[in-house]
Amino acid sequence: EVRIVESGGGLVQAGGSLRLSCVVSGFTFDDYAIGWFRQAPGKEREGVSCIKSRDGSTYYGDSVKGRFTISSDSAKITAYLEMNSLQAEDTAVYSCAAAVLPHGLTGWDWLRPPKYGMDFWGKGTLVTVSS
Repeated sequence: EVRIVESGGGLVQAGGSLRLSCVVSGFTFDDYAIGWFRQAPGKEREGVSCIKSRDGSTYYGDSVKGRFTISSDSAKITAYLEMNSLQAEDTAVYSCAAAVLPHGLTGWDWLRPPKYGMDFWGKGTLVTVSS
């Protein structure tokens, strides 16, 4: 059984930083992507960032480019999201998810709402940014 557990959420002042962690267990695929997604109250789920296991290529949503950085430890199937210069608009539940990638899949066009091509989801961690 695949299990995804997020941690690192909390309350931070505007301009501050947080680091989220995502641990994936029970996952035996070699070619995959791990992504971070967020959903604020009353809003649709938004793709924040994603990283591929094969080549380490990354995706960032426009609203977080230059502020957030995704990284991963393939040996542990763990992903991290370093969030800097946080703003009130970043307040949301951040969920980690994993996707099994077909051989030869390139680019990020498949990363589309509502499920963003993800196969497994964690329960999420709340990030609250106070202004």
